[in-house]
Amino acid sequence: MKNLTHLLDREKYRQLLIDQIGLPIKQKEIVINSIKTAWLSAGNFSDECDTVILLHGAGAGAVTWYPNIASIAQFYRVIVPDIVGYGESDKPDASYDQEYFSNWLNSFLEALNLTKVYLVGSSQGGAIAMRFTLEYSQKVEKLVLVNSTGLGAKPKFLPFLGMVWMNLLPSKLANKFSSRYLVVKSKNKSQYHGYYSIEVIKSLGGKNVFLQGKGAVVSKIPEYDLKKIKQKTLIIVGENDLFFSINYSELASKIIPNAKLRIIPSAGHMASIDQPKIFNEILIEFLKEN
Repeated sequence: MKNLTHLLDREKYRQLLIDQIGLPIKQKEIVINSIKTAWLSAGNFSDECDTVILLHGAGAGAVTWYPNIASIAQFYRVIVPDIVGYGESDKPDASYDQEYFSNWLNSFLEALNLTKVYLVGSSQGGAIAMRFTLEYSQKVEKLVLVNSTGLGAKPKFLPFLGMVWMNLLPSKLANKFSSRYLVVKSKNKSQYHGYYSIEVIKSLGGKNVFLQGKGAVVSKIPEYDLKKIKQKTLIIVGENDLFFSINYSELASKIIPNAKLRIIPSAGHMASIDQPKIFNEILIEFLKEN
């Protein structure tokens, strides 16, 4: 009965976030190599339409992009997966390192017959996006990194403490503590996002990424690899990121050959939630550039 209650709560909070997107959203699932991946999709579905893939950070799932999907979907087909280990996707016993996530993403795109995409990754999703771009370069048209991990920055002590607390003993109190280091003002982030994150971690296998991955996915990508990224790359950071120093993103913008940096004021680690209007404008302008 307790597990059923958690499942119903998880579904409720997820749907409440989907309702905030403000346009029709398709909710789908696919099983590839015995692993189920759930995803959201919106926007133009013609064969000629470019596709934007949004990769969320640690915790919750695809609904983390609830303030951004509608704006992007005005111009593009938007596909937002629950990364394996999160959301409604399966949470198997696995290594959960960069290579594992990169291979998962490749299998997902192949199953959807997507040969080339715009790839956007936030925080941990940024590290996955970079590794995928390095291993499957021909499949990435443009790359966007949002307060990305994998650039060498180490989490500051209190944010790290909040992350550990949230992943080991998820609760509303842990979420409240952790959230203060993710956004400038807690009211900027829907309370349902935190509640959904709690229920995802409490679900079967919900702690696997944290316990089995042991942080491997956010390990530093060497400078010589960053220099191999030839795609036009946009690096977006919140000026007030309390989780990671933005100095590493600034340095990466000078190392990646075709990269440029945009800093969003009054935004923290989750810049896409803190300042969605500014974030959406910056992202769409970059994607539209020839």
